[in-house]
Amino acid sequence: MSAPLTIIIPTFNASSQISPLLQSVFDGVVDGLVGKVVLADGGSDDAIARIADDTGAELVTSAKGRGTQLAAAANTATTPWLMFVHADSALPPDWVAIVRAHINTSSSPAAFRLSFNQNGLSARHTAGWANLRTRVFNLPYGDQGLLIRHEHYTRIGGYDPIPLMEDVAIARKMGTKITLLPATITTSADRYISQGWYRQGTRNILRLLRFLGGSDPATLVSGYSKFDT
Repeated sequence: MSAPLTIIIPTFNASSQISPLLQSVFDGVVDGLVGKVVLADGGSDDAIARIADDTGAELVTSAKGRGTQLAAAANTATTPWLMFVHADSALPPDWVAIVRAHINTSSSPAAFRLSFNQNGLSARHTAGWANLRTRVFNLPYGDQGLLIRHEHYTRIGGYDPIPLMEDVAIARKMGTKITLLPATITTSADRYISQGWYRQGTRNILRLLRFLGGSDPATLVSGYSKFDT
């Protein structure tokens, strides 16, 4: 049986961050779960093309903007399932078995529990809020990954070509509960360390509320691009 999963990773000058993710993705390739890895690039001027070539990943280039990049890469996929993962995240050691179990027993979209590559109370509180937001409001962010059937993705129109909040937009289109997988993805805390945990967390909540209230994502992206991968 052919590998059922394509992994799609949005990148923009992410070559210095992506190694831990690609190392964790390799386990799925070896296992036969992952048939293709696609780097959805927004016009990087770093070494991402060489990294794609060295790792056997497919490089799909489009205009910058995570929604636009993800949509362009998803259009190249032919597998029954898709998984979208941010470049500055790393999948947990047991992710292959957990994802395989999910796709063999469920048709629902799914996301990982979140943690940060930083210890401390602020990191735990921020991750806890993200996991609560997913369970209660059905709104995982992109750094939690998104596992979804290809047919479901296509039926709801996939990612909107927007520069920010593409993860919230697609979650709202799902029409079904998103499963929180019993595994924890680890993502970079760089943005929080740079901006301050409380300040960045407050900004994120305000951005979310403004987006849900109808604000144009293009107006929300200001100040977000420094670590935008």
